[in-house]
Amino acid sequence: MRVCARCGKEIEKTEKISRSSTCPSCGAWLHSCINCTFYSPGRHNDCREPQAEYVSDKRASNFCEYFKYREVTEGSGEKKDMDAQRMRDRFNKLFGE
Repeated sequence: MRVCARCGKEIEKTEKISRSSTCPSCGAWLHSCINCTFYSPGRHNDCREPQAEYVSDKRASNFCEYFKYREVTEGSGEKKDMDAQRMRDRFNKLFGE
């Protein structure tokens, strides 16, 4: 199942994820680092793909050719981790990073 990293709503698999795709619920960019399988905060460039170019805004749409939408399975805890990350991001935005 595909889930938006910003709002947590499910994204239909039939929807093709292009650079200009946005979440139907919240309007967030879908072709972004935070929605990618390779996104890994703390790693070099926050990415597990060693050949990927640096992207400064991980939430913005980008041209990364290695992008693969992150699949979340029911009960895996990934959705809960994404919710926690979303809350941390909101906290940091509110109080400044």
